[in-house]
Amino acid sequence: MQLTSPRLRAALLAAASLTLVAAVLPPPKPLGIGDRLFPELGNPGYDVLSYDLSFTYKDNKSPLDAVTVIQARALRQLELINLDFTHGKVASVEVNGEPARFESAGEDLVLTPARPVARNLPLHITVRHTSDPRGRGDGGWVPTEDGLAMANQADAAHRVFPCNDHPADKAYFTFRITAPAGLTAVANGVPGALPAPRAGAGTTWTYRTLHPMATELAQVSVGRSAVVHGTGPHGLPLRDVVPAADRERLDPWLKKTAGHVAWMEERVGRYPFENYGILIARATTGFELETQTLSLFENSLFSGEGYPEWYVESVMVHELAHQWFGDSVSPRTWSDLWLNEGHATWYEALYADGLGKYSLERRMREAYQRSDQWRAAGGPPAAPQAAAPGQKIGLFRPVVYDGAALILYALRQEIGTEAFDRIERRWVSEHRDSVAGTEDFVRLASQEAGRDLGAFLEPWLYGKTTPAMPGHPEWSGAAPVK
Repeated sequence: MQLTSPRLRAALLAAASLTLVAAVLPPPKPLGIGDRLFPELGNPGYDVLSYDLSFTYKDNKSPLDAVTVIQARALRQLELINLDFTHGKVASVEVNGEPARFESAGEDLVLTPARPVARNLPLHITVRHTSDPRGRGDGGWVPTEDGLAMANQADAAHRVFPCNDHPADKAYFTFRITAPAGLTAVANGVPGALPAPRAGAGTTWTYRTLHPMATELAQVSVGRSAVVHGTGPHGLPLRDVVPAADRERLDPWLKKTAGHVAWMEERVGRYPFENYGILIARATTGFELETQTLSLFENSLFSGEGYPEWYVESVMVHELAHQWFGDSVSPRTWSDLWLNEGHATWYEALYADGLGKYSLERRMREAYQRSDQWRAAGGPPAAPQAAAPGQKIGLFRPVVYDGAALILYALRQEIGTEAFDRIERRWVSEHRDSVAGTEDFVRLASQEAGRDLGAFLEPWLYGKTTPAMPGHPEWSGAAPVK
């Protein structure tokens, strides 16, 4: 048979090339970037610059049709390309415009491009796949009463879309969400275009981030939602997303955000992103989450049952503080989680202290009492133990919350409030839109204090037991709190 179609001939030659490459390459295996807590998370060999994610939503029990487009740069020659992805079906893959073979290895999607990608060259990947919201309770899509939301921390973004699922590789995001009439779709960032009705297919909503973002902070929500706009300090756009039926009841809470932003800015400097707001979902998660520019909250937190107003506000400040600590400045490794949660807990505690409801000193003394127990159960703050298999959220233990805030309290006691405040402001300014870790924090703190703080901070960060608290010789892990 003679091949007369150039397109058919090219397709068959590409397929033959892929077969030959597969014959000489080793079998695919999951890779990782060496994170101590998630050894197979992230992928070496490339740097993601942007994601363009398209989702078509039907209902919260059906897989979404999806297309993920990744723009990256090869850091070395790539004969195989690993992406983190699981819990979805892949229909096709293209690498730099040519069809690529694909297969799964663990929770990796391993691509074999038609030709190796040379070092420093652009890498353009298109994956057509499904994104399944069913059957997993450990992150990714979260079903709500009227739709879906996302909760990807710590390692669940790749249960939603193919990615380099580690906070060390931040990228810009564009979201395109198509949903049936009567539903509203929202995502991180700002609208990239007006909602576009599509004949017989609902409406497509587009959003884009103006700052790079870690995959674990991506947020997409679909539901019968009201979008409430406001203005914060220096004209900051505020955007809250709430169940439409609850808008009036929730409005008093939404009006508190501008004051919270102003309070944080007084302490650490200008808010780091393009907008901010809270997403209140009718869902049961057991946590709130600092998804970038649009923090996720359970509706029950604001129901008025069991939670005093000062507590709810301090939790709102906790997630807001993460926009600086954890979102704008992302952890270099997951062992640096204490920098995220310790700082958010610190400002949560300061806020409650300012309301006169729960003094900072009392909270820190109570944490000091329990710190040795927390370290024994979960490891020291800067070297936490890995979570048990199937319980990834178990990484978020008290030792990385109040146990880590205790380190900040000890540091302030040691060097004084003025130097401590300089550290906080410089940390979020110097590392804005980037990643940083524990060694970076110790180095910066030492510079601001005018002396090497390594010997002082080492046992606080890594010790099996809690050091003596500066300025409080009376504190003891066994002393009762009155």
